[in-house]
Amino acid sequence: MSPAPTPPTPTPTSTSICSTSGSLPPPRPCAEAAVLAPETGGLGPTSAGVDPECAAPARSAVARGPGRSLRLALCLAPLLFAAGWAAANRPVVYEGVRRLVTADPRWLAAGAGFTCLTWVAASCVRQGALPDPVPPRLLLASQFAAGAANHVLPGGLGAHAVTLRFLRGQGVPLERATASIGLYSLVRSVAKTLVLVVFLAASPARRRLGELIPDGRLLVPLAAGVGGAVTVAGVLLTVVRPLRRPVAGLLRTAVSDARAVHARPRRVLALWGGAAAMPLVQAGALACVGASLGLGLPWEQVVLAHLAAGTAVGAVPAPGGLAVDAALVWTLVAFGSSPAPATATVIGYRVLTDWAPLLPGALVLSTLIRRNVV
Repeated sequence: MSPAPTPPTPTPTSTSICSTSGSLPPPRPCAEAAVLAPETGGLGPTSAGVDPECAAPARSAVARGPGRSLRLALCLAPLLFAAGWAAANRPVVYEGVRRLVTADPRWLAAGAGFTCLTWVAASCVRQGALPDPVPPRLLLASQFAAGAANHVLPGGLGAHAVTLRFLRGQGVPLERATASIGLYSLVRSVAKTLVLVVFLAASPARRRLGELIPDGRLLVPLAAGVGGAVTVAGVLLTVVRPLRRPVAGLLRTAVSDARAVHARPRRVLALWGGAAAMPLVQAGALACVGASLGLGLPWEQVVLAHLAAGTAVGAVPAPGGLAVDAALVWTLVAFGSSPAPATATVIGYRVLTDWAPLLPGALVLSTLIRRNVV
């Protein structure tokens, strides 16, 4: 008899391997793994046998909660502020709207056109102060939204904050974005002063502005305040060493970017041309409102009054330009206008340029925040 055949040796498969080491438990759901994870002594999901791919969506869902709430609050904040401001200033808004309703619509349409040109001029100056190109449409939208932010923070800080976030969202480094804002502010002040000097030299009405120039009693505390601020800044840079490196880096970036900008003719034209055009188009809007309400002053005197009032008290940190409005009414009266038409003109000018675009600007700002543009 022949020997019985030897049975074949089974091939080690994955099933047999698993059976030798004990059957594996069925995979736990992500929710069960998340519940059992703390029992491992805080070693994390991987040490508890939880798939990291299952744990990642849970962590992202938890992280999205506060971020989404914060973004929603930022989107609603401009709208709530616009509604609260209108409710708190109902008499002023009503008086301005009532006078604008009875004004000449053709001159108001011209004033609205000048108002739109202010955002175009601001966008030109912003782009001219920056070596890097940015999308022009988004830049224009950010400057329109910055007008609404200016009612929250004084001294143009709201517009600068919106512009800084916009530039950072476009990939511009922080030092370069901050340096462009500084160059923007400097060029605007210098250009406005030069335009004022030209109008003062050409207009015979400059003699009536003598009382608007501050006397020596006001210049002494102003000079003392400026000197004190410079001294404090110098002491801080000398004593606090961690401030030296960022400040020195910011100054180097500002000087380098200013040279780069002024080496390009298009940037120079956008920077200085837009800065010189901004006060002129703003004064043009004021002149159009005055013509619609029967102010009775020549346009060159209205432009000079706007430039003088804005230059004299434009640095006063008051939201919405309240100090400028008071000085503007006084200047128009000094040029020969009656107090009632002068006040109505300034109120109508403020309604047309600031209050009417406030709600649309808040809507645009909310949209830009929601889309991660600012």
